[in-house]
Formats: sequence, C-alpha cells, structure tokens
Amino acid sequence: MIAITPGCTVARYLALRLAELGITHLFGVPGNHLGPFLTTLRAEGDIEWVGTPTEGGAGQAADAYARIHGIGAAAVTYGVGAFNLLNACGGAYVERVPLVAVNASPPYEQWQNQRALGLLTSHMSPRTESNLDVYRQVTVDAQVISHPGLAPGRIDAALTACLSERGPVYLEVMEDLWDEPCAEPEGPLLRRDRPLGTRGRTMLDNAVHAILTLIDEHPGPDGRPRPIVWAGEEIDRFRLGGQLTDLVEATGVPFCTTVGAKAVLDEDQPQFHGVYNGHASHPDVHWVFRDWATCRIGLGAWSTSKNLGGEQSVGTDWVMAAHGGVSVGTSYFPDVQLEQLLPALQDALVKAHGSGGLSADYYAEAHTHHGAPGHRPATLEHHRASLRVSGAHSRHPEHLTYDGVFDRINHFLGHESREDWTVVSDAAFSLIGSMNLSLPAGGFLSQVSWLSIGWSVGAATGAALAPERAPARPMVFVGDGAFQETCQEISTHTRLGLRSVVFVMDNGHFYGIEQMLVHPSYYAEQDRADPDFYNVLHPWHYDRLAAVFAGRNAPASGVTVADTAELDALLARLTDPADPVNAGPLLVRVRLRRHDYPRAMAYKVPKPDPAA
Repeated sequence: MIAITPGCTVARYLALRLAELGITHLFGVPGNHLGPFLTTLRAEGDIEWVGTPTEGGAGQAADAYARIHGIGAAAVTYGVGAFNLLNACGGAYVERVPLVAVNASPPYEQWQNQRALGLLTSHMSPRTESNLDVYRQVTVDAQVISHPGLAPGRIDAALTACLSERGPVYLEVMEDLWDEPCAEPEGPLLRRDRPLGTRGRTMLDNAVHAILTLIDEHPGPDGRPRPIVWAGEEIDRFRLGGQLTDLVEATGVPFCTTVGAKAVLDEDQPQFHGVYNGHASHPDVHWVFRDWATCRIGLGAWSTSKNLGGEQSVGTDWVMAAHGGVSVGTSYFPDVQLEQLLPALQDALVKAHGSGGLSADYYAEAHTHHGAPGHRPATLEHHRASLRVSGAHSRHPEHLTYDGVFDRINHFLGHESREDWTVVSDAAFSLIGSMNLSLPAGGFLSQVSWLSIGWSVGAATGAALAPERAPARPMVFVGDGAFQETCQEISTHTRLGLRSVVFVMDNGHFYGIEQMLVHPSYYAEQDRADPDFYNVLHPWHYDRLAAVFAGRNAPASGVTVADTAELDALLARLTDPADPVNAGPLLVRVRLRRHDYPRAMAYKVPKPDPAA
C-alpha cells in the first residue's frame, strides 16, 4: 500500500516531476481551475510561469521550447482554454514534439452535479469526456486525474509516454484535487526504449545489407559509389545529431537535410551540401541530389509536401528510414530503430568502402567529365566560397524582393553580426525563402508538416527561453497574413524583454502562398493587379504595433523597410548594442511588390506562351 505523505499534494507532485524533466518555463493562460497549481508552482520555485495572451501562443512557445530542450509544457483551463490549445498540440503530435498539455478542469463536486442534475458551470460541456476524447486524437497518452491516490501513477505514466514516444501527452486535473495529499515521487522518470531482441537484430542486419546492396547496384559513371544522405526531422527529434556527425565524418558521404531538419548539424560541415526540397531546391542542391548522386539515403526524413516540393514520391533508388522502419527500394524492414541503424550503417560503410571512402567533390568531377555544367563552380570549395559573398550591399537602392531580403540576411548572419541568432520561420514563402540561409547547428526552427500559419511568433518565445539557446536572439520571418493570426504574442516578447527581430513580409496584403497554390498564373500576369478576392487581407501598419505593446519599462520598436538601402541601414543598426532597436523586440515591416515570390517557387508558375 502506498503511503500518503501530508507534505506532498497532487499539484506539488506534478510540479516536482516537470522540474525533474528539466522544464524551466511553463507557458499558458490562467483560469480559476488552474490557480491552485500555479500557486504551488511558484512556491516550489523551479519553474517560471509565462503567461501568454492566447492559449495557442502558449502551445507554440512550448512546442519550440521542446524542439530545442527535448520537452516542454503548457497549462490552460478547461474547455475554452483546452480547445484553443488543441491546434498547437495537434502540430506537436504530427511533428513528434514532446509536449505536456495540462488542462485544469472543474472540481469533482461540479462533475457530480452535472451527472445527477445536468447542472453546467463555466466552461463545462454536457459530454463529460469531451476534452479527453478530443485530446486522445492528438496525443500519445491522455489521463484524467480524478482521484488523488491514483494521481502519481497516472502522471508518471503520461510523462513516461511523452519521453518514450516523443510526442505530446494530456493531463486533465480536477480543480479540487490540486491541494489533496498524495504520495511523494519515487524513483526517476526514464525513457523506455523498445528493446533490440534477436528478431530485431536480424531485421537491422538485413536492412543494413540491403542498403549496401542498393549502393553497389547504383554506381556512378566512373564505377565508384555515389550515395547521398538526406537527413531529416527524426535526427533532430531523437537527438541523433552526434551519431549523424560520426557517420558522415567516418564515411565522408555527402549529405543534405530536409527543410524541417535544417541546421540539425552545423552547416559549415564539409560534407553538407544544402537543403533538398524537390523542385524548390537551390539548382545546385537539386543537381547534386538528383543527378550526380545515384542513390539517396533518407535518415529520419519525412515524405511531406514541403520536403519534396513539387515531387510526388521517392523511387526505387531511395532508402527511407523513418517511423520505426526502413524502406530500401521496394523492400521494407519493419521495427528498425534509427538510433540503432546509424552506428550499424556507419560500421558497414567503413568496412565496405574504407574510412572516408565515400568522400566526393561533385563539382570537380562534373568539370572533369562534362566541362562546366550550368556555370557551376569548379570545385566544392568554390561553391562554399560563393555562398559566403551573396547579399553584399549594392550601390543603388532597389525595391526589396523575397530573394533579395534573404540574400542580405544571409550575409548579415555570416559576416556582420557578432551575436548568435535562432531563425524561426513561419510557413509559406517565409519558409521557402529562409531554407537556404547558412546557419550553425540548432539555429533554425520551423513547423514543416502541420504548417499552422503564425506559429513562428509564439514559437520565438519558447526558442528564446530554452536553456540551450538562451543567449541567442530570435529572428522571425512571417507572412503578413500569418502575423495577423498571432501578432498579440509580441506582447509576450515585450513583457519578457526578448530582443527578437520579427520580419513581417508584407506583399501588399494578401495570402501569397494560397494564391500560388490555387491560381499560380497570377504571378505570371504582371498586368493583373488583384489576387482572388478571398486571399485579400485588410492592410495593417505592422510596425506601429510596437507602440501598442511597449511600456514604460518594456521597450519595443517598429520600422518599415521598402528598399535595399533601408534594409542595409537597419541591419547595420542591429550590430550596435547601444541602438534603441536592440533594447527589446523589433517589428520590421518589409514592403514587397504583390507579384514577387521566392524564385524557388518558380516551378509552379506557368511560363508565358511565346505564341500569344
């Protein structure tokens, strides 16, 4: 029988367990049902409460915090708060982000009244399991705490599932249980990995053998193997960056990343070649990945529309290791865990091809055999040098374009700024434009599958507070339509004194990506002034919102830039610690022309008919 300790309550138990997991900040919107827990949380002193204007913003902050730190948490009140948090939890579920969603519900007595008399109080639904049922669809475990004696077991079960399954969990706690006594925590919370048994070892060996066979069956024109690795989201989620580094350094194999795994390793790695995103890739990246390489090895990469940009499928010359299994050509090997595959594959490749045996200078090879294809650099070293000089200042002011903005930002981050930055990119054109920035490991966050517009603004809060990236300033790229969804989260940036820089890409107040998806011909019709009516936004003076959120002791700044000279001048100001724009969050309204779009999306725009 478990002894009940008067010194421990349900609220204290949960607070202790969250602190044990290394969580330093809890994001959320309070309500009366949540109050007793937050009082206990402050008394314990290990976790700081971060109140946000919206539950969605709390979830976005917790999501980004978890991507960096390994686990995050948000807390809300029943019904109205929980359903607002649901979108962020759905994104965490799809993108495998360990997030703890705490939902404080009405007290046990009120639930009894509802059952007996049908009496509803604030935020309640006639369906007693309405919140639980919904969250069961977007979590790896969901628990209701209605009995203090069962609280420790249910809390531990949910948190263990969060660690083990690497996904969100749901804890619904009745208000009058927070201060009820329960047992003290016993033993540490541990991740429970799937064991590698005899069958699993055989499956792993067979998968590795199949990968080596695929490589041997697809040699280059010179007879040498030409694989390329496509590192993906699960490398980041499962914290396997060190293993991937070991693999590419030991074998010399070149690698790209998916958009969602951008900067999972330092992008100065000599084997790194860029972000592969199908037809939306940089031309050099697409050429190396699809034409030079003769087979592709996806490690933790997800087949999403954003990762394959315009391409509908992989092929028989692909390996895709993700979701707990490995596809090699047309063969599939279930229950092969990525954490076990990486070192086994490394050993097999070194044994078969020697240390560094898969190293290649694809540019030099192309020049040797085919001259200078497409005016590409003569060597890989020349290619890397070219990346470092893009975006230099021009002599004459020119109207800003998506590509021009990101070229200058790339130059700024690589040559001008002495600070560390975490780039947080929203969906749509911002994501496509920012994917070719050259960044250090951990320097990029995006939501590449769920693609909830506006995610980046709330996410920047969590990115700034995660201990691993705390010294870095958030740099956000967000479309104007996306920003209108979550602009109030700038209030949290201001309140906390975050020195974020939020670039709002204002393309003439309309949903640019939606227009591209529905009627891409708009971008080829320069004489057509207006997009489809349903994509038009109400115009805002985005920069002026800084004055709304600023306070006497909480500075915030806003500026507008419309040409290259104005952007260059602003970037210069960001290098001056004494400049007032660096005292708090900075909102930058970037004025773009309506028909502009990132050139990476050109494959979607129909070409003009020369006969017309």
